[in-house]
Amino acid sequence: MRAALGVLLAVTAGLAVAAPAQAATVTLTSGHVDVLDVDYSAGALALTVNDGTGATEVERNPADVVLQVPAAAKVTVPSGSAWSFLGTAGSTAWVLPQNNTTGLLWAGWNTAEVPSGVLQSNSVTFRLTSVAGPGAVSVYTVSAGTPTKLYDSSDGLPDSRTVARNVHAHANWGFTQAGTYTVTFEVTGRLASTGATITTGAKAFTFTVLP
Repeated sequence: MRAALGVLLAVTAGLAVAAPAQAATVTLTSGHVDVLDVDYSAGALALTVNDGTGATEVERNPADVVLQVPAAAKVTVPSGSAWSFLGTAGSTAWVLPQNNTTGLLWAGWNTAEVPSGVLQSNSVTFRLTSVAGPGAVSVYTVSAGTPTKLYDSSDGLPDSRTVARNVHAHANWGFTQAGTYTVTFEVTGRLASTGATITTGAKAFTFTVLP
């Protein structure tokens, strides 16, 4: 009986050692980050977070990352119907800007690791499928004082856009309320060789907006 118990304990200990360790969640607070970093390899697409906030870039599983939007990101919503996706004029929104700003994340996307010729039209489709949180989420650019929406959860989802390979771009990421958001994207493409659709699968990204 004692020998059998010893064997059981040894097996249990072995299983405990063999169990893989869970990755620690990393909170990114400022600096360069490609929220949507698309890679292609051997007929498959992958979607990661390219963390460039430190001295060395690190590709991270979106499930292991929290993207922080601090109080310093607060802006006053301008007047005019073009800005209504951020809230009513004069109210507060939180925006990670399209230009690199000290103390804030500079958030964008990257398709530079998709080789030429492997996908039809040398492009992929970015699809914002869902947003869960206290308010609306938008991704937009501004030129000559006028916003152009790329994605906007306030008027219904999904939102899709075609993005060429070898693109590295940044935009404004807007949030209408403080709190925690789960923002889900999927990236798809069609193989040039067969026409088959390949996908990263739906990936959830966590943003924490501080009051």
